[in-house]
Amino acid sequence: MENQTHNRGKAPQLGERRAATNAAFREKLQQMALPLAPLVQLTTGEVHPAFPGTLLNFWLLTDAQLEELAHFYHQRTPCRWTLHYPCPIAWSSAMPLEEKRRLIGRFIGLRGCETPLRVKSEDEILEDARQARVAEDDDAWRRKLPWFH
Repeated sequence: MENQTHNRGKAPQLGERRAATNAAFREKLQQMALPLAPLVQLTTGEVHPAFPGTLLNFWLLTDAQLEELAHFYHQRTPCRWTLHYPCPIAWSSAMPLEEKRRLIGRFIGLRGCETPLRVKSEDEILEDARQARVAEDDDAWRRKLPWFH
């Protein structure tokens, strides 16, 4: 018992030991500790109690907290205040957790939370090219043999 009390103040925590030996981990810890500027509600000027104070707290928000934030900042149920926020969002309670997190991130101004662009697969690109060739061939035949089509 005496040993545990004696070593308690001196032993480095696991995160501290890992950060001391791993630069990438240390950098990630610093990044997650970045403070976020609170967003105030337009009607009361208050900040929601679940508003994340750091980037880490943002990534730890639960589905219920994201719903509460969307409601508190007039995004879940559109009203006259909804569009007065700097970056209003289209909210749906049926969205998956990660989509809700991305939208709230965009709403509070986090970079990297923009709507992702859909990238076509190789098969979709090939199919689009095939359809374009068929359309070009049809146009060429219509010009050469107008009575045929």
